[in-house]
Amino acid sequence: MKDIVICTLILAGILFAGCTGTEAPPLSTPAPTTVVVTTTTVATETPRPVFSLGSHYLEDPGGYRLLTENDTVIKEFRVDNPSWGVYFKVQPLNDDLQYCWFVVDVTNVDMNTTESFGYGRDHSFELEQWIPMYKEGPYKLTMKGNNVKVWLTAAKRMP
Repeated sequence: MKDIVICTLILAGILFAGCTGTEAPPLSTPAPTTVVVTTTTVATETPRPVFSLGSHYLEDPGGYRLLTENDTVIKEFRVDNPSWGVYFKVQPLNDDLQYCWFVVDVTNVDMNTTESFGYGRDHSFELEQWIPMYKEGPYKLTMKGNNVKVWLTAAKRMP
């Protein structure tokens, strides 16, 4: 008798809670929810090495002001060590950075090969850049820019 009372209480609890599985189906199908997924592409650049500079091949402590797109500075020098590098620091002169850019073309005159580095436009927006170089010989640096002041040094790399 005691078992029948316990079973009756359990059955009453189930019916009272509505867990009998006899629910009526919903009258209408709920509308599907729309999820908008946005992706953001982050450009990552391989960090350039930082190194110490030794004897200078080229340095102008006053820097270079490139104020219009037609401003160009050309410097020539001879590199006597295959372990050298170029360092430059850029100061934008306009609050709207889309109008500030700098490019330096490093040309090995003997081999007639040119590498381009820079700030803004097609280049990164890193204000300071260290570029290791690996061949000796006569070089020509051609600097162009707009609304920037640039300090550039070409020198031997220290170990």
